[in-house]
Amino acid sequence: MKFRLRLPKNPALRRALRALRNKYLLTTLVFAVWIGFFDSNSLIDRLSLNRQIASLERDVAYYTAVVKENSERLDELKTDSEKLEKYAREHYLMKRANEDIFIVVE
Repeated sequence: MKFRLRLPKNPALRRALRALRNKYLLTTLVFAVWIGFFDSNSLIDRLSLNRQIASLERDVAYYTAVVKENSERLDELKTDSEKLEKYAREHYLMKRANEDIFIVVE
């Protein structure tokens, strides 16, 4: 007695079930699902890592610009004594011996 699977009457479903009988197609499908979802290097993990890499590259570009700007400011402060004095007066409230400082808060 041979057991035979009955195919449904729906033609689209019938074609899909016939296609799944093909061992090569079935193997390819299982492989694609395995790689896509279950593997340690799955496509989902790769997409997540690509987003993380893009975010980190944006951070690197931002901090590179900040470092460049701060380096330019530092060079200005090292070379120009007037700018150094202005910076010290504004940020550290330094003054000369014969001066009084008035802080105006708006």
